[in-house]
Amino acid sequence: MLQKVSAYIQAHGLCLPTDKLLVAVSGGIDSTVLCEVLHQLKYNFAVAHCNFGLRAEDAEADQLFVKKLAKKYEVPFFTENFNTRAFAEQEKLSIQMAARTLRYEWFEGVRQHEGYDYIATAHHSNDTTETILLHLTKGTGIAGLHGIPPKNGKIIRPLLSITKDDIYELVTERKLIWREDSSNETTKYQRNKIRHEVIPVLKEINPNLEETMQHTAERVSHAESIVAAYINNLRGQSINEAEEAVYVALEPLRSATGLPVVLHELLRPYNFSYSVVLELVEALDGLSGKQFESPTHTLVKDRDQLVLTPRNLSSFGSVLINEGDTEAEAGNLTFSIRYVEADKYKLNTKPHVAALDAAALKFPLKLRVWQEGDWFVPLGMNGKKKISDFLIDKKVPANLKGQTLVLVSDQSVAWIVGQRLDNRFKVSDKTEQVVEISMERIK
Repeated sequence: MLQKVSAYIQAHGLCLPTDKLLVAVSGGIDSTVLCEVLHQLKYNFAVAHCNFGLRAEDAEADQLFVKKLAKKYEVPFFTENFNTRAFAEQEKLSIQMAARTLRYEWFEGVRQHEGYDYIATAHHSNDTTETILLHLTKGTGIAGLHGIPPKNGKIIRPLLSITKDDIYELVTERKLIWREDSSNETTKYQRNKIRHEVIPVLKEINPNLEETMQHTAERVSHAESIVAAYINNLRGQSINEAEEAVYVALEPLRSATGLPVVLHELLRPYNFSYSVVLELVEALDGLSGKQFESPTHTLVKDRDQLVLTPRNLSSFGSVLINEGDTEAEAGNLTFSIRYVEADKYKLNTKPHVAALDAAALKFPLKLRVWQEGDWFVPLGMNGKKKISDFLIDKKVPANLKGQTLVLVSDQSVAWIVGQRLDNRFKVSDKTEQVVEISMERIK
């Protein structure tokens, strides 16, 4: 078994013999075996243990056991106690997800602070099988079928090539002791239900289930790399990330094979579910303006492109600018304000800059999202124009319309921010003082 693990580490480039490893140890059989294997292979490692405060005296006993285990191997020991239930309630997470978040954030903090190269966890091939089956049951894309990766950033899994039976053989051979977590036996958790009730049935069909699943996961992982290269090529052709939005050109996607899958992969960074993508694909040949939501983004189908914007960008309400203020902030925008004598001012005509006649302004000025019924007199014109009509003429996508700001002076729109100045507030040869307001996006 030692040779098998060593060969796996080398084949997948998990770490070098000289690297320092921080080993996540619960005290259970898997992590206890990982410590023994790394000790026998003469790796330089330390032990890290989390006490989640969920099992009363048992948790304290686990912590003490792991401390003694570190002493046995004469390696450094790190431990932390967490109020997991309070964190789960605060962040609206399940207990399992809360514990996972806490431990990995803490592991990474210890790794960086103490100078370790990698975090080693005790996942084995049975865990890969359980993970794939869980993903299949809940529905997944190609990424959900590669199981548990051998290496993910600074996290490595040296035991992925071995099974639970291999682990039991080693503890018998080495006469190792470990702590048994009774929660591993209950079937109220989904993973345990898969482990105790589903996998035994599947192993009646295929006694080598874990090995088969591991090989399948590796093939899927290679296939995923091929798909990723194809998607990245399409991403370069179709996606343009501007300051105010992400634009996805539809023309490069029209001939794509398996458009729903391709589009789902392209939109994955913006958290759109596959079911929403299916609705989107059906709407691609329809009228513009249809809107779709993910937990983090709004997407609008706009003529020959998709327009994505982060949600809640315009939730800041209104912002007042008092006379003499030199800066203001609204959502993800900052505004710099300066007051210049007209004879010393050089006119700046860039759209993100408004040069206004100070005498025409009435402070405080207000920055807010435009509203139905708002109108202005476009620069260079004498007649009124509704802002809604202006935005339609400019072909501004629906989700960007909702983020369009106006600068208001005494109920009158002086500037459609970043787009057009009102003619009534322009700098002229009669202007004595200029108020210049320049906008910049916070990145």
